[in-house]
Amino acid sequence: MIESRPEFDKITSFDEFNKYYWYREELSQICKSLELEYKGTKQELNYIIEQYFKGNLIKKSSTKNEKKQVNTITLDTPLLKCRFSFNMQFREYFSILTDVSPFKFTADMATAWRKVKRENDLSFTIQDMLKVYYGKSDYAKYDNSVCQWNQFLKDFCADENSRNYSNKLKVASILWKEVRSSRNEKIYSNNLLTDMQVK
Repeated sequence: MIESRPEFDKITSFDEFNKYYWYREELSQICKSLELEYKGTKQELNYIIEQYFKGNLIKKSSTKNEKKQVNTITLDTPLLKCRFSFNMQFREYFSILTDVSPFKFTADMATAWRKVKRENDLSFTIQDMLKVYYGKSDYAKYDNSVCQWNQFLKDFCADENSRNYSNKLKVASILWKEVRSSRNEKIYSNNLLTDMQVK
């Protein structure tokens, strides 16, 4: 029996909230309605809602802090002081540092950069970002749970029983909608096809 997802205002704890799947846009709208920061990744918005349930309100930031910029970049240069961004200049710089070409920034690096900006962490340096790249830092880790739908669809299409459907995407989305709104684990299993009897 799949239980429907309640409205947000009926949910009383983050644990309960976390049992359901929420799209990024839904999280943004929830934060907006609570007058909290509503811009950011799905992971960041989840964090803001978690803090809300703990009584810590993360209000929308209204001003940008002007930071003194540096011209020469070294391993000890804080990211917030060197106009860091995921652009060609820094891709080439990290390519030289790592001897990897072409250099690609990782999801963990992007997560770390968002944390640096969110927390205004002036101590986080180029060297710290290199540690993240090499997997030698737990400063911030990408949350793979944001890819649940993609994995669900992939698993559905790999199931032999899905071959019976001409429009696999439509069938998968019907199943996903039920799973997403339930307390059940957000994964595909072939039992879903028989339980739901999708035509």
